[in-house]
Amino acid sequence: MTMTDPIADMLTRIRNAVQLKKDEVVFPFSKIKFEIAKILTKEGYIKNAQKTENTFAKIKITLKYTSDRKPVIQNLTRVSKPGRKVYVHHQKLPYVLNSLGIAIISTPNGLMTNKEARKNKLGGEVICEVS
Repeated sequence: MTMTDPIADMLTRIRNAVQLKKDEVVFPFSKIKFEIAKILTKEGYIKNAQKTENTFAKIKITLKYTSDRKPVIQNLTRVSKPGRKVYVHHQKLPYVLNSLGIAIISTPNGLMTNKEARKNKLGGEVICEVS
């Protein structure tokens, strides 16, 4: 079976792991998925992301919870899909939860949050939204 949208698969695995209150989630490695994981780490939504090398490269993410075991990631949605790409001008970048959440944007300068893209006046493809 071929996977048509590996990013959606990654987000679904994270969502499922959060619902089951798992500590870690592992999925196949790709550069874009690793960049998304690094942004999630930098923004404080997950503890850390690392690349593991046994036969196939994988990404291992350690999920983050509050002191009373509530997940830090409340909402994780795919915006741009293979069948429907969503591109935005830098002046129309989305605000997620009144700027409490982030959108991950694929810009000409690489992946970044909507806040960084707005600061650098860069538009691009809206990959996903996290809150």
